[in-house]
Amino acid sequence: MSERFCVDCAMPLVHLPGPERDPGERRRLARKIKPQYAQGYLVKVTQAQNLSEAELILMLLLEEGIPGLQQRAVGFDQPDYRDILVPESGAEAAREALAPIERRTVD
Repeated sequence: MSERFCVDCAMPLVHLPGPERDPGERRRLARKIKPQYAQGYLVKVTQAQNLSEAELILMLLLEEGIPGLQQRAVGFDQPDYRDILVPESGAEAAREALAPIERRTVD
């Protein structure tokens, strides 16, 4: 079902006339997520050197429809290192989307 129909009864939803409500930033971002990339356990796809880089990577992934999150990397003396995690179903697509960036940082 899409949000054009009621989840319970499958009847079409009708929008009331009036000013458009701002859906909010979180809802706008959530609408970018492709359901096929949101299944399974979280897996690490890359690592960022700091919080700003982690947020940039997460926004790049979201533009591809891949949800993700960052967490402090385990085992590093540097507290700024962040692991980037995505659901299993989106891991391959995430690695492909990040491949040009990974290659540039290695060179």
